[in-house]
Amino acid sequence: MTTKLILEDGSVFTGKTFGGSKSTSGEVVFNTGMVGYPESFTDPSYKGQILILTYPLIGNYGVPSLASKDGPLGMNFESDRIQISGLVISEYSVNFSHWEGELSLDDWLKKADIPAVSGIDTRLLTQKLREQGSMLGKLVVQQNDVEMVDPNARNLVAQVSASQPVCYGEGKKRLLLIDCGCKFNIIRSLVQRGFSVKTVPWDWDISKEQFDGLVISNGPGSPKMVSTTIENVRKLLKQDVPIFGICLGNQILALAAGADTYKMKYGHRSQNQPCLLVGSKRCFITSQNHGYAVDEKTLPENWEPWFFNGNDGTNEGIRHRTKPFISVQFHPEANPGPVDTGFLFDEFISTL
Repeated sequence: MTTKLILEDGSVFTGKTFGGSKSTSGEVVFNTGMVGYPESFTDPSYKGQILILTYPLIGNYGVPSLASKDGPLGMNFESDRIQISGLVISEYSVNFSHWEGELSLDDWLKKADIPAVSGIDTRLLTQKLREQGSMLGKLVVQQNDVEMVDPNARNLVAQVSASQPVCYGEGKKRLLLIDCGCKFNIIRSLVQRGFSVKTVPWDWDISKEQFDGLVISNGPGSPKMVSTTIENVRKLLKQDVPIFGICLGNQILALAAGADTYKMKYGHRSQNQPCLLVGSKRCFITSQNHGYAVDEKTLPENWEPWFFNGNDGTNEGIRHRTKPFISVQFHPEANPGPVDTGFLFDEFISTL
């Protein structure tokens, strides 16, 4: 069977079908990370996107147990389902070999009916996206055509956020976590530090909750689509309750403060993004997955940029000059790694 990747500029790439059999559409993006496809595919920030992996031998270590748990959280994944709309790779490793591998990538994708295609020149495709920017596209399996739809035109956060509050941990200090598509390892990182964590839906009325600190999670799509979340955070900024935003949470905090955000040309999706601490030469290698960024030129008085990207100079974090409000564009919980910035959880905790 063959599958065609068709881009909105009319480009067509044809390859070999594996995974699910349904055709799909979405925003076509690329990831330059070298490992960690089980974690990446289940990252809710990829909702609505067709993912290109730029490295070879995808599938060579298979997929670990779907049933393994770390307490109430999945052990090997970042959510309870595959979040990507489709997968594009150069080479698929049919035979997998790893002591934790329980099924092939092909079988996992088939279970979720997520289409994938191999035999594509992903380097050429990535170069095209770097030059022209992220584009809409569709994976057409066996001539079963579908309409090309822009996922960013809808509220993707509402599709991946929890529908009801969930509590984790039994610590004395209570953290409220706004789930905009939260990765499991953010919750795990907070619980491991001795906190009681209550996750709530993206549009939850947090004014009725009692908590010592607020965390705003990662999530997919445009931050301006979650106006309810932005307004709830804006009200909290009038108090002194510590706030920590991660990825989409960085953009939500900025919008709540009165700054603006914009869509990037092709985003940052990798485990190797260099981020520098403003005012120093200290550089951290970070894990990222986002297509929007904070326009730090629009930051209001008493707010300042905290980190910036060493490759393109884009904003990677903001903080308030006097109040305990901080956020970063990268992932300090980094699963897959690197874990260079895990100390930021401790820095946030010190403000509680």
